[in-house]
Amino acid sequence: MAIKPAYIKKTGTQLLERYPEAFSTDFEHNKESVTALTNVTSKNVRNRIAGYVTRKRQGNAAA
Repeated sequence: MAIKPAYIKKTGTQLLERYPEAFSTDFEHNKESVTALTNVTSKNVRNRIAGYVTRKRQGNAAA
């Protein structure tokens, strides 16, 4: 597994803390939520944040 940059983790964690109901275990849904809730213009960064949030949500659902 690749090491995520600090800004990906920080942004993803802040989004989960502020808007927990806006995210699910579905990556496509999370991409739209990241776009709506942030001003990230880079598709690559948006997808990485959405992927990080998705993985965090999947971990919580399994536990």
